[in-house]
Order: sequence, then structure tokens, then C-alpha cells
Amino acid sequence: MRNFRERYGRYALFVLIFGLGATIFIELTPFLGGLMGAATLYVLLRGQMVFLTERRRWRPSAAAALLLVEAVLCFLVPLTLVGWMLVAHVQHLAADPQQLLHAVKNLSALLYERTGYDLWQERNVASFIAMLPRAGQYVLGGIVDFAVNIVVLLLVLYFMLTGGRAMEAYVRDLVPFDGGQRDDVIHEMHQIVRSNAIGIPLLAVVQGGVALVGYLIFGVPDPLFWGVLTCFATVIPIVGTALLWLPLAAYLALEGHWAAAVGLAAYGTLVVTHVDNLTRLVLQRRMADIHPLVTVFGVFVGLALFGFMGIIFGPLMLSLFLFCLHIFKRRYIDGRPDESADPAPTARH
Repeated sequence: MRNFRERYGRYALFVLIFGLGATIFIELTPFLGGLMGAATLYVLLRGQMVFLTERRRWRPSAAAALLLVEAVLCFLVPLTLVGWMLVAHVQHLAADPQQLLHAVKNLSALLYERTGYDLWQERNVASFIAMLPRAGQYVLGGIVDFAVNIVVLLLVLYFMLTGGRAMEAYVRDLVPFDGGQRDDVIHEMHQIVRSNAIGIPLLAVVQGGVALVGYLIFGVPDPLFWGVLTCFATVIPIVGTALLWLPLAAYLALEGHWAAAVGLAAYGTLVVTHVDNLTRLVLQRRMADIHPLVTVFGVFVGLALFGFMGIIFGPLMLSLFLFCLHIFKRRYIDGRPDESADPAPTARH
């Protein structure tokens, strides 16, 4: 009877935790970007927090306030400025659709002249006009969500910084592994978060800057705008920056600037793409050496589940899955439960 009551209590507690956790997760879905952003910034700022509180003897609240200012100035202000620039362009087009329609009409005339395909059909024009209000509503909703998640990020980050040691000890106790394996899991999580949180933006800035040089050289209209979009295109798996410079080269060709079109296409293929490979190689030597397939499929999964922050937490989730699979193989198939798990070979080159 006692064993039955113990099993009943254990299973009932498990069901209660799972049910409440699933409900809370579903209700907090609109704020996942802010929560995950706070976790990412905590990993990046953790070392500075330890230095200020343990080496310099600062009060945790004062150190956390200083690091919040650093996060705002170094991370949130640049991201907000870039976001406002993109929003301003979209709002300008939505406020003056005739200008956009005129540009599309000229492009369709060029396309008809070169290829014989009439893009300026009544059905296409009606679909395009109907899409503009939805695009404006989407942008407005994105601005509101971004502002709310920024507030959530700063609030959660402050409490994570002030209570970081206790939080880490609690999470360490919850990790369902032995001592050595627990350390490996936590180290793997820190490495992947740091690699993606630093490496992906750095790679985006480098590729966007190199692409911007090409846009200036070959006379692409509004090169700064397209350069910023190229930065964001780096996170798109497989196609990447080609999603921008290839259509721009095609546009230059339709405009009759064949030399500039060929030059931009060659520049994108030979320079922008190889800068991507070289930068990734350098970053992999200095940070977590994550296999490219883990990054590609992790980004696919992460974007679908978590939105923009999925470019960081998608590869993290996939890497942890492979890591747990590797531990299962060592413990229950190879019969080596006492050995500390090595990093999963499938997550490495």
C-alpha cells in the first residue's frame, strides 16, 4: 500500500508539473523572443557580472543595472535602429503605393520587352494591391511585439543577473546527468549559445558590409537598404545572401546595365560567398565547432518554433538532442555509464 501511494504521488506530481508547464509555455509563447533574448544576453554578460560582484565587490543590483545599460547600448540600440530603417521603408511604400506601382509597372514593361512575359496583368495587380494593407498591418504588429519583448527581455535579464548564481545552481541540480556529464551538458549549452549569439551577428555584419561594397561599385539603387537586408539574409539556410544579390543582378540586367549585372553576379559568387566560408572557418576555430548541417537544420526548426531567436536556440536544441543521443549510446549501448561523455561526434566536423 505504501509503495502504491509513493508511485501515485510521484506520477500525480509528474502529471501536474507537465500540465502546468505546458499551459504556462503556451501562454508565454508571445514573449518567447524576450525570454530567450534575456537568456542569451545572460550567457554573454555572465563573466562581467561575476567580475563586478566577486572581484570588484559591487552590489548585484548596481552591477546588473550597469550591464543592462551595456546591453541596451551595444545590442538593442543598433538592432532597433536597423529595425526602424526597415520599417520606415515599408511604411513609405505602404503610404504611397502609387510610387511602388509605378516602379513595378516599369519593371514589368522591361520584363515583357526582354522575355515576352506580361507581369502587369489585372490578376497580378489586384493581388499586389490587396497585399499592401496586410503588409502594413504585419509591420505594425511586429513593432508592437518587438517593443513588448524588449521590455520583457530587460526585466528578465535584470533578475537573471542579480540571482544568477542561485539560478545556475538550481538548473545544475535539475539536469538529469551525472557530475561529469552534467558539466559537459552545461558547457555545451554555453558554447553553442555564445557561438551563435556572437558568430551569427558578426557573420551577418561582415557579409552585409562586403555586399554593400559591391552594391556601391555596381550602382545598385539604395545600396544601404539592400546591404542591411543582406545582413539579415545570412541567417536563411542554403540560399543566404544570394536571395538578395542575385535578384539585384537580374534587375540591373533588365535595366540594360549588362556589365554591372554580370559584375554583381560574379562579385556575389566569388567574393560574398567565399567571405562567408572564410568567416565561418575563422569563427569555428575560435568558438564552438558546430557541424554545418546542425546549423542549417537547427535554423529551420528554430525559426518555425521561436521566430528570429530561433537562429540561436534552434541549433542549440538540435545539438543537445545529438548530445543526449550520444550519452544514451555510451550509457546503455556501449555500457560505459561512469565515463564523462565526450562531445557528440555528429555535432563536430
